[in-house]
Order: sequence, then C-alpha cells, then structure tokens
Amino acid sequence: MNDSNAPFSEQEKDGLYRAIHERRDVRSQFLPDPIPADVLARLLDAAHHAPSVGFMQPWDFLLIDSLTVRRRVHRIFQRENERGASQFSDERQQTYRSLKLEGILDGPINLCITCNRNRGEGPVLGRTSIVEMDLFSTCLAVENLWLAARAEGIGVGWVSIIDPNELAEVLELPDAVYPLAYLCLGYVSEFLERPELAKAGWRQRLPLTELVHGNGWGQPLDNDSLQVALDDMRERHA
Repeated sequence: MNDSNAPFSEQEKDGLYRAIHERRDVRSQFLPDPIPADVLARLLDAAHHAPSVGFMQPWDFLLIDSLTVRRRVHRIFQRENERGASQFSDERQQTYRSLKLEGILDGPINLCITCNRNRGEGPVLGRTSIVEMDLFSTCLAVENLWLAARAEGIGVGWVSIIDPNELAEVLELPDAVYPLAYLCLGYVSEFLERPELAKAGWRQRLPLTELVHGNGWGQPLDNDSLQVALDDMRERHA
C-alpha cells in the first residue's frame, strides 16, 4: 500500500477538522511580520492542488506587496464600502460602520486569485452544462489555501466589498481573467474563538439540523442514526 492509500491517523484527522472549525475571516488582527517564502510556497501549492472541472486549473495567483497598489485597491474598497453601508437601515448601518471589513494595508501581503475563463481548448469537459464551473473550481483553490494558511498559523481575509472591474484595471488583468478573490494574508495576534460577525451580533451560525433534507426539499431524514448524530453535534456546538 502506498502513502496515498494509507488511512489518515486520528491525529491527522483532528488537525484537518481543527483547521476547518478554527478558520476565520481575518480583518483586524494582522501583524506586520513577513511570511517566509517556503510557507507562502506551500500555501500556493495547496491552492494549486484544488480540484477543477475538466482539470482546467483556471486560477492564477497575483502576489501584491506594493503599498502603492494596495492603496489603490483600498480606495476602491472605501468607495464600495460607503455604498454598501447606505443600503442598510439606520440601526443596521450603525453596526455595519463599526465593523472593520478589510485588512488591505495591515497585513504584509495581498493575494488576488483570478479565474481565466478561457483556459482550456474548445469545450471544457464538465463545463458544457454549467458554465460557471470554472468559477466554482477557483473557489475551491481559495478554500484550499485558506485551510492550509490556518494550519500554518496565518490569517486570511477575503475582501468582497470591491468593484471587480476597477480591481481588474488596477491589476492590469486580461479581458478573460476575472478577479475572483482578493485576499489579505499575514500572521495574526490571535484567531478569534468565534467568527467576527457572530461575535459582533451581525448573524449567528444556522443550526445544521435545519439545513439537512432527505430526498427532497423540506423532507425529513429517513436515517435515524444520522439524525441522532446531527442532534448530538448540535449539542456539542451549543
């Protein structure tokens, strides 16, 4: 039996689940310490090993440490953030404005993961029905990097309050390349015990038991053992 077929040890499984449950969207806790090149290479390699439809691997990785470029991106965020805040009611808007929603200038490096929508020759296997599969594949690269970063003790924050067209212009992206994820990376002073938006009272995690259906929308599970396991898990997380 080769290593790729060997079962995960209990310690390895614990590490994986810990990374999943302790992953956070970091905005306020970045330290200025640089990320060593070998660590950054491991994160990028983890992202590059994500699955992709038709094995098209549509992603590219733009590493941004230029303060000039980051300031331009930050100005885009500020405009979009003001526009976003205005869409909420007065009370909700006050909470919104109290939140720090990016770390563009705080961490030592930013990373834009793009999706090349023309990668691959002719029709792409698996993308003939759902053309957005290349975007979904790139999201898997983001998640791979995020979990690997948590295991390395590095925080990641996704800046979603940004105009993609303006961002593409700043980064000089070709027409077919979409800036899917603009990320802030860096070591952090702490990883919060709870997601920041949950801690701030913006929203709480929905109970998993309310999101699992059996054989059709809104239908109960016909697997009693799974229902018991889900109920037990809900109690542990309470």
